[in-house]
Amino acid sequence: MTTLRRSARYGLLVLLALIFLTPLVWMLITSVKTYGEAQKIPPTFVPKPFSTYGYEQILGNTANPVLRWFLNSMLAATLHALLVLATASMAAYALARLRFRGRGVGFALIVGTLFIPPTSLIIPNFVIADRLGWLDTLTVVVVPGAASAFGVFFLRQFFLSIPAELEEAAVLDGANHWQIFSKVLLPLSKPALATLAVLSFLTNWNDFLWPIYVLFSPERLTLPPGLGLLQGAYVTDYPVIMAGAVLASVPVLILFVAAQRHIIQGVSRSGLKG
Repeated sequence: MTTLRRSARYGLLVLLALIFLTPLVWMLITSVKTYGEAQKIPPTFVPKPFSTYGYEQILGNTANPVLRWFLNSMLAATLHALLVLATASMAAYALARLRFRGRGVGFALIVGTLFIPPTSLIIPNFVIADRLGWLDTLTVVVVPGAASAFGVFFLRQFFLSIPAELEEAAVLDGANHWQIFSKVLLPLSKPALATLAVLSFLTNWNDFLWPIYVLFSPERLTLPPGLGLLQGAYVTDYPVIMAGAVLASVPVLILFVAAQRHIIQGVSRSGLKG
């Protein structure tokens, strides 16, 4: 019976893996098809012949600078993730370890902002960005959203799981709050920090709606809105679109594989203590 249950579990895991991997495999296969073969019905699974047409259109089209969009997205997502780590970690430390009046109310208000639809903030954020002179710059896709309510909640829960005795020992050694935060808590929080960094990177990397409103110049676009320009009004060039999607997926997959162990540790420990 135990063997049967184990086989059923493995079978279920394989089925789930196939469900999640099939779109990625199909995307990769379509990206190496010719334009005519990609339009065939029924579709072919193995390209005949393999074609680099989609990638040639992506990399050689000066009207749509995809590589520039890729670099813009990399820079914006990386800076955004670093800002989220800086703001969220300091706020989470204050809410988890410091004692001050209104701490509980402040935390409740921060968590309450998670229930506000992001689309309802587009207009006020646009007005603020316009008055600051950030429109049509990478700053406008990096700074807004850097004060992450989810990041504060996530890191606060992780900090609460760290034994307070470690801080008490540091206080006896003469450490102040900043030294406790930077030399005790942060080194012990690498799994949670890595998890939050990956999630913040992905959020910014995949953001489509906000860059459309605030970026106007073709050379300043990020990858998601830029790839939207590859969609024709009357004709859909599937190999080109899928080649762009492959290009957009590679950094995400590499980042996830590299940080997988830290992500699992961070998620498993962040909710141990409330």
